Amino acid sequence: MMLNRSRSRLAAGILLASLALSACGPQATEPGGVSSAPLLSPAAPAPATPVPSSSPVLSPVSVSGLTGLPAGDTALPRPLAVMINNAPPARPQSGLTKADLLYEVLAEGGITRLIAIYQSQADVPKIGPVRSIRPYLIDIGGSYGGVTVHAGGSPAAYAILQGEHKEDLDEIGRAGAYFWRDKDRKAPHNLYTSADKLRAGAERFGYDGAANVPDYLFTDPDYVPVGGEPASAFKLHFLLQSYTVDYKYDSASRAYARWVNGKQHLDKDSGEPVEAANVIVMGTDHKVLDEAGRLSVNLELGGEAMLFQRGEVIRGRWVRKAGDAIRFVQGGKEAALYPGVTHFLIVPNTPSFESHVTVTAS
Repeated sequence: MMLNRSRSRLAAGILLASLALSACGPQATEPGGVSSAPLLSPAAPAPATPVPSSSPVLSPVSVSGLTGLPAGDTALPRPLAVMINNAPPARPQSGLTKADLLYEVLAEGGITRLIAIYQSQADVPKIGPVRSIRPYLIDIGGSYGGVTVHAGGSPAAYAILQGEHKEDLDEIGRAGAYFWRDKDRKAPHNLYTSADKLRAGAERFGYDGAANVPDYLFTDPDYVPVGGEPASAFKLHFLLQSYTVDYKYDSASRAYARWVNGKQHLDKDSGEPVEAANVIVMGTDHKVLDEAGRLSVNLELGGEAMLFQRGEVIRGRWVRKAGDAIRFVQGGKEAALYPGVTHFLIVPNTPSFESHVTVTAS
C-alpha cells in the first residue's frame, strides 16, 4: 500500500477524530461494510443551547512530506539546509541524527561535505560543525525550499547567492550572531549553531515564510519489499581512503547504520547512531573547474542509482525535474520510500558508477 504524503498531512488527525466519534454510541453499518456516524434518535429533542463537552479538542497531526512520519500538531516550518563539515577533525558531528534528509557529496581535494535538511524536528540543540558553500550545495538545499546555512563559500557560490538574491544565513556575513565557536575544537572545525538560533535568524531576516517543499512517496512501514537483491551491508568509496563509508542493516531498527572508516558514526553529544531507513546512492558527472580543485557536479542529467532499504537493494535511476528534488525511479515510476530518514550519497560516474559501491548480500 503506497501513500502520497502530500495528500495526507491531516490523515492521522482525521483518523483520531473518527475514533472519538465512534466511542459516542453504536454505529450503523452501510452496505459494503462502510460505517456511518451515529444517528440521533427522532424522539430525543435537540437541546436549546450547546452542551459543553468534556472531551479534548483534537488537533490535526502534520505528516512530514520528507520523512513520512508524524511531525506534531502545528504546521511545519520552512526547511533549513545546513552545510556540515566532514573533514576528519570535524568528526563526529552534532545534530545529524535529527536531520530529515542527509546528503554526502564531494568537494575539492577529494574531501566530502554533508548537507543536512532540517524541518520536522524542532529540538536540535547543536548542529555542526558548519562549513562553506559551493554552487551545487546551494542547488541541493534550494530544491527543498530551504534556507541555506553556511560559513563562507567559493566565489562562484557567492555570485549565485548575491546575483539570485538567495535567502541564506552566513556566519561570516550578517548572520554571525546565530552561530558560536566551541572551545573543544580548533577552527575551522568548531563552528556550531542550533535549530532555535537558525529559526530566530530566519525570522529576523524575513526568511521564515512559506516555501515550496516537495513531498516524497512513502509505503506502509510493514510492507515487505519484493524484487530487490539481498543487501545486508554495503561499502561506499568516494576518492580518498579517509572518506570510505559503510552502511549495515539492522533488522530490529529497520534501518541502515552508518560507519566511517571502520568506526560507527555516532552523534558527538547524544551518542545516537547516524542511520537511515532509505539510502540512495547515485552517480553524477563531476568536473574539476580550477587549480583549487573546485568541482561542478551535474544534478540535473539523471543517472544510475541504487536504493537500499529493508536489507535489500533496488537498482534504478535518479531523476530530477525542473523545480523538483532528486527522486529514485525504477521502470519509469518513482519508488516508494519507507517512513524515516533518507540519505543520498553522490559519487562520480568515473571510472564507473558501480566501482564506488561494494554490496554484501548477507
